[in-house]
Amino acid sequence: MSVEQAQRLVNQIDKEIADLEKKMAELVKKEADKMKKIGNVQRSITKNTSQSTLNSKMRQVENYQKELSRILSDKATINQKMADKRKRRVDAAGKLQKEELAQANKVEKQQRNIYEAYELQIKELQEQIEMSREVVKNEKNIYDSDSEEEYDVFVSHATEDKEGFSDEFVRILQEKYNLKVWYDAVSIKWGDSIRTEIDRGLKKSQFGVVILSRSYISKYWTNYELEGLFQRESNGGKLILPIWHNITKQEVQKFSSSLAGKMAMNTAIMTPDEIAEKLSELL
Repeated sequence: MSVEQAQRLVNQIDKEIADLEKKMAELVKKEADKMKKIGNVQRSITKNTSQSTLNSKMRQVENYQKELSRILSDKATINQKMADKRKRRVDAAGKLQKEELAQANKVEKQQRNIYEAYELQIKELQEQIEMSREVVKNEKNIYDSDSEEEYDVFVSHATEDKEGFSDEFVRILQEKYNLKVWYDAVSIKWGDSIRTEIDRGLKKSQFGVVILSRSYISKYWTNYELEGLFQRESNGGKLILPIWHNITKQEVQKFSSSLAGKMAMNTAIMTPDEIAEKLSELL
């Protein structure tokens, strides 16, 4: 029995008890009325009452008493029904409480599994970062032209995803976590060479966040950026951090089996703030 079914049963029993209580109130009112009528008739009998009138009044009292007897019988029946309903109600409430507890435990387990899965992802990403840093220490990256990187992260995305995710995500990284982000909207100025600025951003960024979407996989510049990120990663100088945005695993697999094999954050189950927090933990 589900929580909804158990709750409906409790509600139905409550309604039946309320109906019985209403009938009981009506019977109590009728009982008082009959008692009053019997009293009135009995008080009307005096020593001057004739025999015929006395007989008539006694028949009235007898009829009232018969009606009163039926009322008392009906009250006893309803009392028994209410006792049975209240017992059923206790049992139904117990089942409802049991189902609610089971559902709460199920939800808690699901939330715990999700949390543990993301914690595992973070741990593995941190291990990858440490390995990447060790490689950088011992092998000069072919892209590095300066001794220190200028940006914490390069955000590769499609223009169509700016409003739905990218702009907010970058704003949170910059304002809340004070990260240095290469982002075309602020990093490429009027008159700049797009290719030159992308190349500079790629070689001066520590990590590359790739916001994979249906728009992303169909664009020239996003594929150019991704190719540069893969080249850096192949030389130990870059760690690609994918984010799936409104895209399925099958679509990612079809586009790039390498990306599909990487653990990714997913905007379907995480907010921009939550993903930004995970990235800040890595940095």
